[in-house]
Amino acid sequence: MRIRVTLSLILGLAGLFAIGFGASGESKTRRHVTIPVVAAKPEDVSSIEAIVNADYKCISGGVGVARQWGRDLSLYDPHAWLVSVDTDPKTGTITKASFSEQEYVDRTDARFVKDGFTEHELGHRIYRFGNIATMLSSYEGKFASTGKVASRGVNIYQLYFDGKRWWILSVAWNDETPGNPIPAELLPKG
Repeated sequence: MRIRVTLSLILGLAGLFAIGFGASGESKTRRHVTIPVVAAKPEDVSSIEAIVNADYKCISGGVGVARQWGRDLSLYDPHAWLVSVDTDPKTGTITKASFSEQEYVDRTDARFVKDGFTEHELGHRIYRFGNIATMLSSYEGKFASTGKVASRGVNIYQLYFDGKRWWILSVAWNDETPGNPIPAELLPKG
């Protein structure tokens, strides 16, 4: 995630998404992806850094490589939401699209597998109080089909600890733009 390249970029490039959820440019033939239910790996949910790192790994892979959607689902609270906040480059209008994990998978899987998408963290900050935390994680995503950086931005994760493991409650992301650069404290040093 979403960690995640903005959904409007992914789907806009694929020709499947027009501004707004359910807009007329949306593909009517998008397939439903069955996500296997798997137990979380203890090492994936043992810390805030581990769960976010696992999230990045789950959505990343080469051309033709299936994504680890079952593993990814095991990181998220059953009621979690993913939210993309974007700025239309032509009008400056700010748009928001929110998705369940299933909706996100259904919208991104075909493109991620077809073109090979990888995303990794550049840097992060964690703010924790007791059993709740917010992690700001800057990211960079690339499609293997072009080899170029497709997106950079910041994911904001909301997480909680249930006494045994960490859960992702939500992730919201916003891509970097010339007027909205990634803050220096979220970039690699040196």
